[in-house]
Amino acid sequence: MTIRVLVVDDSAFARKLLADILSADPEIEVVGTATNGRIALEKMARLNPDVVTLDIEMPELDGLETLAQIRKDRPKLPVIMCSTLTERGAITTLDALAAGATDYVTKPSSSENLAASVEHVRGQLLRRVKALGRRGPAILTLSAPPPRVDGPPRPEARVSIWPPAAGAPREGAPAKPRDGHLSLGGLAATGVVAIGASTGGPAALSNLLPKVVRDVRLPIVIVQHMPPVFTTQFAARLGTLSGIEVREAVDGDLLEPGKAWVAPGDHHMALVRDGLNVRIALNQGPPENSCRPAVDVLFRSVATVFGKRAVAVVLTGMGQDGYLGARDIRAAGGQVLAQDEATSVVWGMPGAVVRHQLAQAVLPLDQLPSEIARCVIASSMPAARAGGLAGPRKETSSEH
Repeated sequence: MTIRVLVVDDSAFARKLLADILSADPEIEVVGTATNGRIALEKMARLNPDVVTLDIEMPELDGLETLAQIRKDRPKLPVIMCSTLTERGAITTLDALAAGATDYVTKPSSSENLAASVEHVRGQLLRRVKALGRRGPAILTLSAPPPRVDGPPRPEARVSIWPPAAGAPREGAPAKPRDGHLSLGGLAATGVVAIGASTGGPAALSNLLPKVVRDVRLPIVIVQHMPPVFTTQFAARLGTLSGIEVREAVDGDLLEPGKAWVAPGDHHMALVRDGLNVRIALNQGPPENSCRPAVDVLFRSVATVFGKRAVAVVLTGMGQDGYLGARDIRAAGGQVLAQDEATSVVWGMPGAVVRHQLAQAVLPLDQLPSEIARCVIASSMPAARAGGLAGPRKETSSEH
């Protein structure tokens, strides 16, 4: 069965470029094009597409307004936004993801020749259309932080980077590192939480991170497949939603508890020892799994630096980036969690981890935060860890 696509863009060049690329694939049929959102909505009722590619800036009815109407009428229809590689394009794309867009592709720059433009779009678009057109994806939004539970966090879920003890220094004062711990900015680190995501990741992370930081006070490092500029804006949004400092990583950044770092677009991110500290190291080595940043690069370094005190989480995404790194983390004694298929937009990345029996728990997105907290506790308590993680655990959710 072919995947039916409606192409919406006010640029004649862009419409032809997208339509030609899609039509050349035997698994895809371009059932129509539209020059603005109003025409697109009229055609959708008649053409019933499986996927829509949607430009952001259009006359009469722009992409965000059109998306809002699509989500009202067809909440599960995959919508791929077409964006520019600019700060304005990044902000608007994140707005679209917040409003329920499924994914996005970036348009080629005006300086690229036709052949380069075709390859630029082809490399992004075909995989997305095929992955999204074959299933009705879960729709998540990142428009607002999730509701917080009234009152203080549950004591059993709260994990401190330096647990209170008799004679402990006051908050903000340097603490001496204990045996087996790494010093992070004067504090003793009991571990790290490393997260990898791709398609559907911005919404998943925006729902996940605020709950994780409520219960787990550890450094958090994130690889989300995104281009440059986009990661800067995404990190800022995550910080606003979660209430902690979230920044786009800079080479040499010192890892500190209670903060999070997002790998910058077009750079791999790794963790390295620096005496008793841990720092972030960026590089532009060859792409892995056709990705830079790649989750595998981060996970490998996490396995080396933190070993059994690492907790890795693989969220929604195409492909299998993160599988090899997850294997290294498990081999080093660390723990690996995966998002379940029902709540994933695309179950490629977490599915690869599950198929290779590397996930110790496979859970709906809303159950991952409490499991992350449990794993962090287990990693600092060997006896509890030995008794609590026997084989993969899978739970289902009534919300898809």
